[in-house]
Amino acid sequence: MGLLVFSLPSSRKRIAQKNIEVCFPNLSSDEQYALLRKNFISMGIAIMEVGMAWWWSKRRLKKLITYDGLEHLTSVPSGQGTMLLGIHFTTLEIGGAAVAMATQMDGMYRAHGNPVYDYVQACGRISKGSGDTMVFERRDVRGSMRALKNGRTLWYGPDQDYGLVQGLFAPFFGVQAATVYATARFAEKTGAAVVPFTHIRLPGSRGYKVTIHPQLKSFPVGDDLIDATRINQLIEKFILLQPDQYLWAHRRFKNRPEGEADIYDSDGVQDD
Repeated sequence: MGLLVFSLPSSRKRIAQKNIEVCFPNLSSDEQYALLRKNFISMGIAIMEVGMAWWWSKRRLKKLITYDGLEHLTSVPSGQGTMLLGIHFTTLEIGGAAVAMATQMDGMYRAHGNPVYDYVQACGRISKGSGDTMVFERRDVRGSMRALKNGRTLWYGPDQDYGLVQGLFAPFFGVQAATVYATARFAEKTGAAVVPFTHIRLPGSRGYKVTIHPQLKSFPVGDDLIDATRINQLIEKFILLQPDQYLWAHRRFKNRPEGEADIYDSDGVQDD
């Protein structure tokens, strides 16, 4: 399925290609093309993984999951909230379901324009939880902060361009990118621990590795640019674990500093 989409001209393909060119300028054109092709294969696989994450039984899905570092979640003191810091790998749905099966986790998402699909999506994302799992639309700041203050674990992905209303420009793979500072603000105002995690599709149909990384120390420092830059550096590190499995089709450099040209030229995509 991924190769079929890859064979067709599309704005998403051009966006992914441009992102790879910008973030990996040291790769040759052939290497960039190979990475782009593998990325579309990964996105094709991800379509199947949505169904697995939402509708497979917990018992069946757990057989494919290898966990590492769960102690970094259980070591957070009872009553203290946890921001589970993730990025938009194509294995996003699998990763979220895997953590929800192992511990309490709420989620944040962007509401879909189709209300039927939005309902199905919300139901799918709470299906692997313990029964009290909640999902918050990303603009529901109050609900998200309330959950953290109540000691809950909340998935949060700060790796996309959400504009500059609650963000600023910070370096990302050496290029200025609009970066939300909510990670630091949420942690500061709620006292939540910030615990990063990754979810990688293993080769040879061997399933998935979900890794909970150590809690960020000395974060936030109170400087939005320093804090946002640190988060971007962490995101870069995680992407480099498996760059073909990252969601490059998002317009990560949609907003540009004043005077800079549109990186994506006339791709014709109004919003993502």
